[in-house]
Amino acid sequence: MTRPPMPDHRPDRVALWRHLRLFRRDILSAQPAKLYRAKMAEFRLPFLQSVMVNTPDLVRLVLQERAGDFPKSGRVREGLRPLLGNSVFVTNGATWARQRRMIDPAFEGGRLRDSFPAMWDATESMAVRLTQGPQEVEAITSHAAADVIFRTLFSVPIEDAAAAEVYQSFRAHQRAAPILNLAAVIPLPRWVPRPMPRAARVTARRIRALITGMTEARAAAIGAGTAPDDLATKIMTTRDPETGAVFETSEMVDQVAIFFLAGHETSASALAWALYLVATHPEWQAELAREAQALRPHIGGPAPDFGILRQFPRIRDTVREALRLYPPVPMMVREAANPETFRNRPVAPGAQVIVSPWHMGRNAHIWPEPHDFRPERWAQDSTRAQARDGYIPFSAGPRVCPGAGFAMAEAVLILARILADWELRADSARVPVPQAHMTVRARDGIWLDLRPRN
Repeated sequence: MTRPPMPDHRPDRVALWRHLRLFRRDILSAQPAKLYRAKMAEFRLPFLQSVMVNTPDLVRLVLQERAGDFPKSGRVREGLRPLLGNSVFVTNGATWARQRRMIDPAFEGGRLRDSFPAMWDATESMAVRLTQGPQEVEAITSHAAADVIFRTLFSVPIEDAAAAEVYQSFRAHQRAAPILNLAAVIPLPRWVPRPMPRAARVTARRIRALITGMTEARAAAIGAGTAPDDLATKIMTTRDPETGAVFETSEMVDQVAIFFLAGHETSASALAWALYLVATHPEWQAELAREAQALRPHIGGPAPDFGILRQFPRIRDTVREALRLYPPVPMMVREAANPETFRNRPVAPGAQVIVSPWHMGRNAHIWPEPHDFRPERWAQDSTRAQARDGYIPFSAGPRVCPGAGFAMAEAVLILARILADWELRADSARVPVPQAHMTVRARDGIWLDLRPRN
């Protein structure tokens, strides 16, 4: 298969400040072609050292082998704190370890199977809303992914008043919050006001207030013995095996905020790009549509058994390939806690160490035809070795996303459900331009023409 249509205007050399601006505006144009072959890149300013590691050995070192020596960067947390507080996504050390001990059980074993009926209901609700004609699919996938989160986390559909307001406020926050902020580049003292747009501060406060109300209501239901057996109840009643404590309400608000961000925003991004890639490859789409017909006997009825997802191997491979080409989180920033030496270059304590799923997924030393959409590669044994080296859309090591299995199941189900009913056609006059916001989104949306499938 060939690469999807995309602008090919990457400059050979880009200064740091211009690179940061372009990264927000158009991820592809911000990347010199040599960065996809580079083993390491280094940016230096008087007040900042930043290195991007782009080889499997260094990525494993930072994310897995010595993850404790490379904690989450405090500078990047500055832009996320108004919304995420001290959630598991931004904490380090003992606090992070305690939070993971209490969160991980919600995503283990049969919990995903238990959540599947709610996931199915959200998918069927999405299917009812789809209409023929040109559609902006990021809006479709965002709404569907938010519905999945609310149904599986709080047992309410997105039509619930509080859920709907959280969703709308989050959409506004996503547009207002920059991925790059001054505090992420310059180590400002704590007393210096953080330069976050006022609109982002307002939406963050509103989202947290709404989540607080939902969390307090759930705590009361747990106390009364009337709480549903969903993810929120599981997490709020799980005790730390070392201390016996449960999350306090304020802590739970932090965790719900990141569940919504990770489970809604990232899934919506991945699904939208997957739909675009499928639309630009009609022969592959036809194969996927035939595979998706396994859902036909269950449409309009109760959820099938969770095992039905095993009937969609090509659709799963398509999701994997979309995550390789368009990882929702394009870069992860760690901080060197100690003096290091990478490829014979000194890395000072406090330096930012960037691991980029975007570059590793398109690394020319790892992937054949790295920029091409080739989902069939995932059926090959050789791809498993390549994936170990360069496939990190969910991170890796101790900080790997606990909801990775949940996200894959959701994406496969929603993609199969859409393809069972609809033929997707791309508009050659509307080639989406990927931008880095809170996740990788398209500058003007992703527009596809939906036609009923015969």
